[in-house]
This record gives sequence, C-alpha cells and structure tokens, in this order.
Amino acid sequence: MKKLKLTELGRVSVEEYKDIPKVDIVVVLDNIRSAMNVGSIFRTSDAMAIKSVLLCGITATPPNREITKTAIGATDSVDWQYFKETKEAILQVKNEGYEVVAIEQTDASIELMDFKPKAEKLAIILGNEVNGVDRAILDLLDGAIEINQYGTKHSLNVSVCGGIVLHHLSELMR
Repeated sequence: MKKLKLTELGRVSVEEYKDIPKVDIVVVLDNIRSAMNVGSIFRTSDAMAIKSVLLCGITATPPNREITKTAIGATDSVDWQYFKETKEAILQVKNEGYEVVAIEQTDASIELMDFKPKAEKLAIILGNEVNGVDRAILDLLDGAIEINQYGTKHSLNVSVCGGIVLHHLSELMR
C-alpha cells in the first residue's frame, strides 16, 4: 500500500466542479455560531458534491477568515446564498419541491439509517450549536432525522453531524 500524492487523486478544478452533477441536497444552516463549523460544512458539501448551502440568521458568510481556514476553498466551489431568516430559506426550498428535514432530536425523529427520502430533492436543516434547530422552524418541516448515540453525550458538533448525515444521504441519493 502506498499513500497517494495530491497529483494522483484526480481532483477537478473549481471550474470543472461547477459542471459536474450534484446530489440534489441543500444544506440550510440555522444560526450557526462558529464560522469554523460553517467552513467545515462547506468543505464537506464540496466533497459530497452537494447542490448548495443556505446560510441563515447569525451564520457567518464568506468572505470570512475563520470560514476560509476550514473550508479551504470550498466557498468558491459550492453555491451558497444568505437569508436573514431561516424561515425564508425553508419556504424557498419547499416552493422548489424539496422535502425539508431537520437533523434534530424530537419525539418524531427517524434514525438516520432508517430514513428514506420521499422526494428526489432534499433540504437538510442543521441547527445552532447550543439550541439546535429553532423551535418555530420545526412546524415548517416534513420531518426530523437523528443520529443514534450510545455514550454519555447526547449531541455531536454540528460540523461532525453534518459530515455523517451528508455522506450517508449523498450516497443514498446518488
């Protein structure tokens, strides 16, 4: 076994990336506090060829030094848009025919591995690091997904959670 060099990975340029088929998943960031988490979600979205990221409320937007530090250029490749209110973003994607689900622990959450999208287009809401998805937003959603956890903690860092969910769902929807 040998480790591959960067030149052997077959990576596409930003221009080429814009033309490759994307998984029809939109990531909606609901008031994410940490710009580094935002950058990490951009980087994961690029890696999984996610359609776009919608930044809402207090969520930092590019250009931002902390986003750039973790995104490593993904803000140039992944399409994004800013909304003052998360509700605006959700209503837009619903109007475009997306099934909208939060990654949140609720009394009606479906375990990630059991979730089967009902639509060909999916919007995933990732919530604030402290408070999760805003309570008022839950009434607008088609459902909720949660990741089973078996230790003493009952939450994951939002960028880690996003990575797990986006990898699984992008493979499921390819």
